[in-house]
Amino acid sequence: MSNTIEKSTTETQYKQIVLNDYKLAVTSREASLIGRREVLTGKAKFGIFGDGKELAQIAWAKAFKNGDFRSGYYRDQTFMMAIGQLTVQEFFASLYATTDTELEPASGGRQMNGHFATRSLDENGNWVNLTEQKNSSADISPTAGQMPRLLGLAQASKVYRNVEAIANSEKFSKSGNEVAWGTIGNASTSEGLFFETINAAGVLQVPMVISVWDDEYGISVHAKHQTTKQNISEILKGFQTDENGQGYEILHTKGWDYASLVETFEKAGAIAREKHVPVLVHVREMTQPQGHSTSGSHERYKSPERLQWEKEHDCIVKFRQFIEEAGIGTAEELDAIEKEAKKSARDQKAAAWKDFNVSIKAEISEAVALLEGVVSLNGEIQTLIDNLKGLMDPLHKDAVSAVRRALWILRGENNDDKMALVRWLNGQEAVNRDRYNTHLYSESAQSALNVTPVEAEYATDEEVDARVIMRDNFDAILAKYPEVLIFGEDSGKIGDVNQGLEGLQEKYGEIRVSDTGIREATILGQGIGMAMRGLRPIAEIQYLDYLLYALQIMSDDLATVQYRTKGGQKAPVIVRTRGHRLEGIWHSGSPMGTIINSIRGIHVCVPRNMTKAAGFYNTLLESDEPALVIECLNGYRLKEKMPSNLGDFKTPLGIPEVIREGSDVTLVTYGSNCRIAMEAAEELAKMDIQIEVIDVQTLLPFDIHHSIVERLAKTNRLLVFDEDVNGGASAFILQQILETQGGYRYLDSAPQTLTSKDHRPAYGTDGDYFSKPSVDDVVEAIYNMMSELNPNAFPKMK
Repeated sequence: MSNTIEKSTTETQYKQIVLNDYKLAVTSREASLIGRREVLTGKAKFGIFGDGKELAQIAWAKAFKNGDFRSGYYRDQTFMMAIGQLTVQEFFASLYATTDTELEPASGGRQMNGHFATRSLDENGNWVNLTEQKNSSADISPTAGQMPRLLGLAQASKVYRNVEAIANSEKFSKSGNEVAWGTIGNASTSEGLFFETINAAGVLQVPMVISVWDDEYGISVHAKHQTTKQNISEILKGFQTDENGQGYEILHTKGWDYASLVETFEKAGAIAREKHVPVLVHVREMTQPQGHSTSGSHERYKSPERLQWEKEHDCIVKFRQFIEEAGIGTAEELDAIEKEAKKSARDQKAAAWKDFNVSIKAEISEAVALLEGVVSLNGEIQTLIDNLKGLMDPLHKDAVSAVRRALWILRGENNDDKMALVRWLNGQEAVNRDRYNTHLYSESAQSALNVTPVEAEYATDEEVDARVIMRDNFDAILAKYPEVLIFGEDSGKIGDVNQGLEGLQEKYGEIRVSDTGIREATILGQGIGMAMRGLRPIAEIQYLDYLLYALQIMSDDLATVQYRTKGGQKAPVIVRTRGHRLEGIWHSGSPMGTIINSIRGIHVCVPRNMTKAAGFYNTLLESDEPALVIECLNGYRLKEKMPSNLGDFKTPLGIPEVIREGSDVTLVTYGSNCRIAMEAAEELAKMDIQIEVIDVQTLLPFDIHHSIVERLAKTNRLLVFDEDVNGGASAFILQQILETQGGYRYLDSAPQTLTSKDHRPAYGTDGDYFSKPSVDDVVEAIYNMMSELNPNAFPKMK
């Protein structure tokens, strides 16, 4: 009997606990076996399951407490069942992609099966009490992608334990006693994200337990091709805590040894919870009875000897042997448990399939009835009706597609029956938008678009270095919001490389304003995890070029949090960086097209000066959404007037600003380019050309009220000025103005873009001049547009 169970149970109770665990293991295994069949028979699209990992997850669940968080991967179904956050029926609802969150609460059918989540928010997007439930952050598929977020989930406990007066902290933590638990497959420990997280957690000393499920394979590739010495805990021995300093506790156990598993996870949880240090649990000798997924069979790459070993060391087989040998249950009792468990799994599968089909069948019936009402208008409609009626396993798209095709056929008709089809189709578009297309951004009252703008106020005409505005505004933010933390490379002791945080670590302490290592992906992960637990992190990536190290996590994890949970979770982290024009290949990149096309779901703010940037931070902290703020790298030493309402003025998102009126050409740009555009405008004015300069202010969202097209209707000529490469952000801006806003209707000449060269900027002042658009380039581009219009008034320059 394990120490954990023995302390609180009698022998009879202990036996019942063990037998219940056996039943759960068998139930979960049966769900995996049935799930594979459902995919192979066409009822589900893809299946990936947790068979072979059941026993370790049952043991882990015993150490997992209310308020704790999981950041795992797609093998953890048994654990989710064990903590009461996944029923077998919900498991199958996910497999079928049921879109009702009452039936499939993790994602509303948006994620493939095996991707788990609990709901942190109520129906209005407000936080529920996370300390009263067992929590799982929403999974992502990219291998090791769960690791950076795990770091932040663990760090939140350290913050709550050490920072007082955080508003509403009772919803998120009880004195920082929560543990963040992560899981990863042995092969995925080869990823850089794993090692980066391991190192960062050791440095930060946070209550984090990483469990490695080790079955010796990564799909078909054996551990000898994955890991030095074929043993991840062996090569991590240097992280082991010893008398010389901080580090990890590294524990070992086997995936089929019930008593050892329970004892090991109890120990891991106690160490992390009490000492606030990280722990690695290496669970070896696991199996994967059905192979990696429904995409293939493991018989193709495992030897007969390995397959036989896996049968003998299957954790359920070994668990049954343990139960019988210990006299906990008889063969007859276990047979009865297996029979009951398998029947339960089959029954819940059937219930999930029935639920999945209810709305589909109703829509098919509605569509057939409507089509029968118009069949007399064209005999081709009958084929659509017959096809719908003949479908064995219809989907939502089938009824919609049939009605759309019917409208193709009836395109020349105009009667009430046809209009009934149109009305039905319009209704279905709204229904299916809710099913599949909502919550890319916040839909709560706290959306950034709902924050009321506040102008910067000025008590005097005093001008200061712009970095002072940033510093003093961050000071006001830290005083106003005790839940705000700012961290990044050089953010702490020296107050960031441009002194925008000067003196703030000394004032607010090393937890709230802190330095990090050179590890952008886990800087972002810290932000995601802490934001998921109610804190308001500002994660600083030192330069825009370095954002590429974190872009995968921004794209796959942060940008999709609200969408992939259908509004069930949020992570309102603000990513602070600086970029655009400097000098050289590595510090002057502006890959805005790459960024905006990969992080939809995150707002992208591109302020032209530090006052605008400070206003964005103030706005975002009143919202519940993630954002990227890109400050102008060459703007910190420029002079700006000092606002008197620091911490309170707010720059709106999605609202362009006309920074110069003009009647000849509309120039649209952002960020550092605004200064170049304004200088060019002065030169053009000397040539009797008046250009209008518009600062878009944010790329995501872009001009939500379509104000740019209203200005374009006046000038009828458009130049998009961007320092990204050709076809980068300029292409996006052009598409938004011409297509989304219908700006093509107002053009008297071809719209143009002015961008950087396609190579990285060369080093030095000359390198910048010949790589990126200059004032001269802007002047000549616009002059040539006017020359084409009126060559007599504007003769060719060359």
